[in-house]
Amino acid sequence: MTNSGIMATNTEARQKVFGTLLASALLRWETLVTLMVTAILFLFVQDVSLPFMEWQPWYWLALGVLAEAVLVASTLNDPEAAEQALAEDFEREYDLRNIHNRISRERLRDAFEYRRNMLKLADVARGAMRTRQRTLISGINDWIAHMYNLATRIDHFENNDLAARDLQRVPRKIASVRRRIGSESDDHTRRDLEQQLKLLQRQLVSLEASASIIKRAEIQLESTLSALGTVYAQMSLLGAKDSDGARGQRLSIEIKDEIDKLQDTIDAMDEVHFHGQHLNENMAAALSDLDNSLVEQRDQNTAERLSDDSASAGGPLPEDMLQEEDLRQATQ
Repeated sequence: MTNSGIMATNTEARQKVFGTLLASALLRWETLVTLMVTAILFLFVQDVSLPFMEWQPWYWLALGVLAEAVLVASTLNDPEAAEQALAEDFEREYDLRNIHNRISRERLRDAFEYRRNMLKLADVARGAMRTRQRTLISGINDWIAHMYNLATRIDHFENNDLAARDLQRVPRKIASVRRRIGSESDDHTRRDLEQQLKLLQRQLVSLEASASIIKRAEIQLESTLSALGTVYAQMSLLGAKDSDGARGQRLSIEIKDEIDKLQDTIDAMDEVHFHGQHLNENMAAALSDLDNSLVEQRDQNTAERLSDDSASAGGPLPEDMLQEEDLRQATQ
């Protein structure tokens, strides 16, 4: 990442922290009390005698604003409040109610529980150890965010009802086209059917890849949760013996490795989705052309056969025979 990219990321992170803390300060119960007291004084305490100035009712409003400003400033500069606000904002951002797959939701729920326990470990730590654990938790946040992104992709694949139906339908279509190829005598029609068979086989490969990547993603979620539990256990053992931060550095490397594995699975799912979407678009057009070609060839064969029959009979076929032949061809 370039220096400008890093600066942009840091600026965005600071803005997010500031916005979260400001919202937290404005929603505190102390803010409600300040507003209520200010309103009562402004409405009902009008006559205030001061020897050095003439009191104006709007002074209560000014004092209320000043009190709220002090409250907000104290919140913005309170590390404990910042950590609590960010923890709550993180879980709001990655809302488990948006995950429909039951197993994925359970995995994420356990991951959030590990994270809360890690935050408790950091709260009781002091000095450099507290800083190291906070740094590790920052990586854990990224880890869980990747788990959440993977879970959303599992939902997307599982909610694709059309793909599920095609997975059942396409093998039957392949078998049907193979039977038609075996019984087809016209070379041109057989070539069109063979082309259709190739397209259907490609579609089946894509559908099977989608089903396979879902299983891989579910296994990845389970294994990465186990790794998260191991990291939590190791964080619990961090103590005075880790004076040089060597254990913390090893944990940071393990966290990054797990994030990279999750990202690889996410990229693979995105690639399968893109390939499948692109293939479906091409197949729709190709199959439409093939269907039109098969219809045209069938009509041509029918016309040639009727012409031959007419010639051998010494005249045109009656209208009812033509209609009967058209009906028979349409039902084939």
